[in-house]
Amino acid sequence: MKICKFGGSSLADSGQIKKIIDIVKSDELRKIVVVSAPGKRFDDDIKVTDLLIECAEFALRNDSYEDGLKAIVDRFVEIESGLGITENISEDICKDLRLRLLADKSHKGRFMDSIKAAGEDSNAKIIAAGMRVAGLNAKYVNPKDAGMILSDEFGNAQLLNESYKELAKLADIEEIIVFPGFFGYTKAGEVATFPRGGSDITGAILSAAVKAEEYENFTDVDCVVVVDPRIVPDAVPIYEMTYREMRELSYTGFNVLHDEAIIPAVKAGIPIHIKNTNCPSSKGTRIVPDRDAQHGQVAAISSSDGFCTIFLSKYLMNREIGFGRKVLQILEEEGLSFEHIPSGIDNMSIILKEEFLDDSIASKVMERIKNELDIDNIYIERGLSVVMIVGEGMHLTIGLSALAAQAFAEANVNVEMINQGSSEISIMYGVKSEDRIKAVKSLYNKFFGDK
Repeated sequence: MKICKFGGSSLADSGQIKKIIDIVKSDELRKIVVVSAPGKRFDDDIKVTDLLIECAEFALRNDSYEDGLKAIVDRFVEIESGLGITENISEDICKDLRLRLLADKSHKGRFMDSIKAAGEDSNAKIIAAGMRVAGLNAKYVNPKDAGMILSDEFGNAQLLNESYKELAKLADIEEIIVFPGFFGYTKAGEVATFPRGGSDITGAILSAAVKAEEYENFTDVDCVVVVDPRIVPDAVPIYEMTYREMRELSYTGFNVLHDEAIIPAVKAGIPIHIKNTNCPSSKGTRIVPDRDAQHGQVAAISSSDGFCTIFLSKYLMNREIGFGRKVLQILEEEGLSFEHIPSGIDNMSIILKEEFLDDSIASKVMERIKNELDIDNIYIERGLSVVMIVGEGMHLTIGLSALAAQAFAEANVNVEMINQGSSEISIMYGVKSEDRIKAVKSLYNKFFGDK
């Protein structure tokens, strides 16, 4: 059995949905189809999920949401008509949306989750009907009926482990299952959603639950490439990578796969195959537990903006027992999580996401660290980017760090921070945000320029 998940760009209109129906038809092992809400049909279009969020916000303000509601329903009417469906599902979708929008608004997160989830839920119903029109024995399955039980952390829900036992029963259903991604239900029967992009998570959970042979994640690219194609348009393709490599890359900007989606697949040891809806015959990229990295050096390069550094120093810091714990305790008490902490004998750099450290919080944290730990110096440096080189075979390659240093020097980029994990599959560099693009280009030319 294969689980195949299709993202919003693959489901934007009836033409795209016909492609996914053909894909499902082409392989009888594709028994469970996880779907997102319809995405953009063209560059200036609006995703259905964004239209739903806008409607919900109007409803919360007691403003009229009729125009937004009409735009959403019209999208589904258009898809329904294009697929030749005569069941008039769009009328039921309209009624369902109205009921959701009129529901209790006393808990904003709960209300928003109910509205957001309607995109995937409605699309799954229409796609199942479209498959039946095309001659497939398909049925829509609601996550509540299937046993997809989540925590009540609305907007950031987690699967409860007890769900796996019930979800495993999906393997016994004879029909092709069309399953809406992104959401499940709490024990109290309320809709709760995963973080945005959570349809990837749904697909991975179902793959683990039914012990699938493979989890196919269909998107709009032929395969993953070694660097952001917006930086290097014709970058070298990657046909195979490990879970660990993908996780490292997802952290710093690889957006092909939601990084949380890897977790259920990793635990179950199920390969993930990224494929292109618009060119399903392309080789794609397989993400596997292990691969032969004997001849590998750097597998890929990723980068991300939006970081900052709290730099602090204290003479004989390394002799002070409990110093690091005290610093982390202050961060914890102020509600901050750190990303990395490279350190020396008398200094420490704490890397954080800049969005969580506004001026007021920064001032309070600095004051506390200075007064409570009696440090010599502390300051914050903003506008930091992280650039990462990743590869299972890196630890087998002598002189790799020297090549990276040469690439930075040739691009005239100063390295603000270096951090190498104990796993030895990644090295992370901190650079000024304005230097990120040229740093990545130079690293690409150094490691992949001859390929």
